[in-house]
Amino acid sequence: MSAAREEGGLHAPAHASHGSSAHAHGGTHTPIFSGERRKQLDELLARYPNKMAGLLPALWMAQEAEGWVSEGAMAEIAGLLELTPAYVKGVVTFYTMYHQHPVGRHFIQVCTTSPCGVCGAEDVVKSFLKHTGCGELGVTSNDGKYTVIEVECLGACGFATPIMINQDFIESVTPERVPEILGKLK
Repeated sequence: MSAAREEGGLHAPAHASHGSSAHAHGGTHTPIFSGERRKQLDELLARYPNKMAGLLPALWMAQEAEGWVSEGAMAEIAGLLELTPAYVKGVVTFYTMYHQHPVGRHFIQVCTTSPCGVCGAEDVVKSFLKHTGCGELGVTSNDGKYTVIEVECLGACGFATPIMINQDFIESVTPERVPEILGKLK
């Protein structure tokens, strides 16, 4: 078990480079839900039967604000929704859509489940790792632009190999298309 896990933290492996962040380095948490964002959260919660039902959208709001869901954000959300921090952390660690550490500006998910694997997904992953400079899965490129991960399924088995870059879905990706795809990113 890593030292971060033993201490109860949610940090990436020691070899990962994720840029600088006060949250990642034990700094103090700046509240996310104040002003307009707090108003948005309150309006959102009014649509649900109880506060717990607003957990997933609240986590999305935190991730949009910070780029990831920090320990401080989890604690803040737990307090606002009257949940335990452990419950919130359990949800964050269950879903792969929530980043538990800072990631690159372009978060690239490559489907490597069996159908995509048969169609060459591993070569697509290798091409992304090479052309982004990430070198390894889950590691952010030195320029902070890219993080590449494998995902189990993007629900497009008929269009192997599908990828997602942030919220954009791209189907039928081949290793040869990777430079073109990266070239279109800002």
